[in-house]
Amino acid sequence: MAKQDTIRIGITHGDINGIGYEVIMKTLNDPRILEMCTPIIYGSPKVAAYHRKALNINDLSFNHIRSADEAFHRKANIINCIDENIRVELGKSTAEAGMSSFNALDRATSDLKMGFIDALITAPINKDNIQNEEFKFPGHTEFLAETFEAENYAMLMVSETMKVGVVTTHIPISEVAQSLSKESILSKIRIIAKSLQQDFAITKPRIAVFGLNPHAGDNGLLGNEEKDIIIPAINQAKKEGIIALGPYPADGFFGSEDYRKFDAILAMYHDQGLIPFKLASFDRGVNYTAGLPVIRTSPAHGTAYSLAGEDKASPESFRQALYLAIDIFKNREIYSEITKNPLRKYEINPNQIDESVDIEATEEEDNL
Repeated sequence: MAKQDTIRIGITHGDINGIGYEVIMKTLNDPRILEMCTPIIYGSPKVAAYHRKALNINDLSFNHIRSADEAFHRKANIINCIDENIRVELGKSTAEAGMSSFNALDRATSDLKMGFIDALITAPINKDNIQNEEFKFPGHTEFLAETFEAENYAMLMVSETMKVGVVTTHIPISEVAQSLSKESILSKIRIIAKSLQQDFAITKPRIAVFGLNPHAGDNGLLGNEEKDIIIPAINQAKKEGIIALGPYPADGFFGSEDYRKFDAILAMYHDQGLIPFKLASFDRGVNYTAGLPVIRTSPAHGTAYSLAGEDKASPESFRQALYLAIDIFKNREIYSEITKNPLRKYEINPNQIDESVDIEATEEEDNL
C-alpha cells in the first residue's frame, strides 16, 4: 500500500435494483468502519441518493471523487461509473441495471490492477442481465480469474465456523462427474492450502476432501470416482506435504460436526458444499476468490430483489466481506515479509564438520 497508511477498499455497487446499496450504506454508516479503511464505491452518486432516500438513511454522506487517488480517509467516497440518466426500478431485472453493474466492475478491476485500490468487495449482480460482449461469464469469480490471468483459482466460502471450496462451480449438475479429474482436484487442494497459509495465517492447515457419490462411493459400489480420481489426488497432495484427508461422505461429515476439526473443506460441486455452508452461515458468510494475485471478497447472498427498498436486508454478510478483505490484506503483508528472505539450504559435507563442536542436542535441550 504505497500511497497512504489506510487500506483502500474498492466497492462495486452491483445491481442497482437490488439490495447492494442498502447493505453498503448500512455498513458504512458505522463510523468505526471508516476508521479501519478508506472505502471507495464504484457506482453512481445519483443512484446512491435514490436508495438513501428510499431507506431514510439521513446521516451518511458521500464524498464525490473522480478517481481513487482523490479519496479521503474517514469518508465514504464514491466514483460515478454510469450514465447519470439511468433509471432505478427496485426489484426488477433490467438491461440498464446489468450494464451499470458491468461498468462499475470494469472500472474497479482496472483500478485494482493498477494498484489504486488495495482490495475489492463486489456487491451482488444479476448473472443474467450483466451478460454482454465483454462479460460472458457465469459470475464474478470467472471474470476476475481471466482479468488477472489466474489459471488456477478457487471459490472459497468463508465464515467463522467453516471454509468451503468447490472443485466445479457454476456448471450443470449433469456435467460434474465428467469435469472432475485428479489434476483439477489436486489443483484446488493446492490453492486452498496456500490460501490458508498466506491469507488466513494458518501454518499447517488441515483440509477435508469430500467424495462425489453417496457414502463416498462405498468402495466402488456406488461409483468409482473416489477410487479412480479423488483418492489419487489426496495421496499426491500428501506427498507434497499438504494435510489433506478423505474422501468423506458429505452428509455424515456435516451431521457429525466433523467440519470443526478442519481448517477447510473441498467439495466436489457447488450445492454439495454451499447448501450446508449457507444453512449454517447465510447471514455472515463471505465469498472469497482464492488464488488471485489480488484480494476480492463478496457477500454470500444475491441481489434479493424481493427486499429491495424495504429496509429489511441485513448488512452482516457485506460487513464480514469488508472485515475479511482487510484481514487478508494484512495477512498477506505479514506473509510476504516473513517469506521474502527464506533461510538458504546448504549441503553438509560430513568430512567438513568440526568435531570439536558438539552438534548433538543435550538431553536438557531436548526437554525444553
